[in-house]
This record gives sequence, structure tokens and C-alpha cells, in this order.
Amino acid sequence: MKVLVAEDNPVFQFMLRTPLTKWGYEVVPARDGLEAWRILESADAPRLAILDWMMPGMDGVELCRRVRAAGREPYIYIVLLTARTESKDLVQGMEAGADDYLTKPFNSEELRVHLRAGRRILDLQEELMVAREALRDQATHDGLTGLLNRNTILDALRTELARTARERHPVAVLMVDLDHFKLVNDTYGHVAGDAVLSETARRMKSSVRPYDSIGRYGGEEFLIVLPGCDAPSAQAQAERLREALVCEPVAIGDQSIRVTCSIGVSASTGPSVCSSDTLVRDADLALYQAKDRGRNQVAQASAGEAGVLAGVR
Repeated sequence: MKVLVAEDNPVFQFMLRTPLTKWGYEVVPARDGLEAWRILESADAPRLAILDWMMPGMDGVELCRRVRAAGREPYIYIVLLTARTESKDLVQGMEAGADDYLTKPFNSEELRVHLRAGRRILDLQEELMVAREALRDQATHDGLTGLLNRNTILDALRTELARTARERHPVAVLMVDLDHFKLVNDTYGHVAGDAVLSETARRMKSSVRPYDSIGRYGGEEFLIVLPGCDAPSAQAQAERLREALVCEPVAIGDQSIRVTCSIGVSASTGPSVCSSDTLVRDADLALYQAKDRGRNQVAQASAGEAGVLAGVR
């Protein structure tokens, strides 16, 4: 683990560097507060920092304040090194954001104990960050397919529409539905059906662009948001995606299941931006059209067909 040692006194710098290196730490030295601040601002900043209170350029207390004001993650554990022993001074240092302090002179074992405590805190914080990210992933992603869930894909669409309103670029939506999926569950069982959903989701995700958003809208329906795509471009993208699903059967054990899909396309390309509800509704109507025409195809619904198609699935 890297540890920043910010100490302008070369004697104390040596006294710190020697045992730290012996204990397996990678020492990152700083000769003054400004240099220490530049190091702590870097992308790969040490997560342990030993800061002398009195340094040229910026003292350790002010450096603590800046680090905490930045509020960056992962957390940086700070040990303040000082010759001051007055309780009011120590309180000042802790209130500035220091996690611990050492008073000069100190012995190496005392330093080792303080750093061990710091590493335990950092390990716990790392576990909390991992747990938080796992909870966030559960809240925003579909558990079976790993795609965005319904609420999150709709949020992504609204975000993209807001960007469209500012920058005046087109945006398109694809509504994808697996054809006759109920037959898969009825014929092969729900475990096989889940495997088909997972594999088709993987194929769709690998077929879209890195900046497109794809989510499970419900059941065997998927919603895809295509930034920068007008209607013809979205139609072409939908055809590529349809071909990616039908190109080869899905292997489930010793079974091969042929999967096709119907796709509805809608796009917002005019001077006025459509609402998310309108785009999703139009894509859904286009999906009805694709199914009414025999499935395994891409369609865009016209306004005159909306009433006819509303009852088709």
C-alpha cells in the first residue's frame, strides 16, 4: 500500500521512510504542503497520508481541510504529525479532518500501531463501498439479464431527451419483444426460458453501441435508447439487432432453441422534442405492427394504424 509522507525535515523524513519501507509500504515523499496537495489530488493518490503539522507552502491542518472539502473517494486516512501537545491544538487538527495524530518524538512501533489502525479503517470503508455498489446495482439492474431495469431505462430515456432538447440531435427508441416466448416456457420449462432471456440479452447488448442504453422493460420485452439516431438509422440498427438474435439457435443443454424477435421503432427528429411517453407508445404501436405482419421483423407505425394495432399482440 502506498503512503504519503509529507515532512520538510529530512531527518524525520528518513525516520519515517526507513521503517515504512521495511514494513512493505510504498513511500511517496513530499517536501512541503503544496507538493503533498498535488499528490493527493492525483488520480492514483495514496490512501494513507502522514502529514507534518508545520510545513512550507501549506501546513498539515489546512491540507486536512482541503482533502475533506474535496470529499473524494476512496477515503484518505490522515495521520497528523506534530510536536504540539496542547489538547486545544490536537482538537484543532482532528476538527480539520485528521483521523489520528502522532506527537514528536515517536518510536517506530507506535507508528506501526497507528498505521495498522488506519488500514483497518480503510479496509472497512472498502467493504462498505463494495456493498453500496452492489445495492446500487440491484436497485438499477434486472437480476436475471443484468440489463437496466424498467425504471432505470426510462430514466435513461428522459435524460437523453433532455440532452436532445439542449443539443438538437435526434434520439430513437426500439421496443423489442421475443416472438412466441410463452411456447419456450411451456415446451422447455421456465429454467430454459430464463436461459433464453439471458442469452438474448447478452446478444442484444453486444450488438448495440457502447453509449446506447438497453433495459428489460418487462417479461420478454426490452427497451433500447439510441442517442443520435434518426428513424432510418434506428431502423438499420434494429435490423442488425434482429439478425443477431436469429443468426443461430440458443443452446440449452442438448436442446437448440430458435429465437426470433419483433421490433418497433420510434424516433424524435423534429424541432420539438417528443416526450418519453410518446416515444415509448409509438415504439410499442410499431411493435404491434411487426407482430401483425407475421413477427420476426422491424416496423415503424404510422398515426393512421394506431387504432387498428392497439389490440394486436
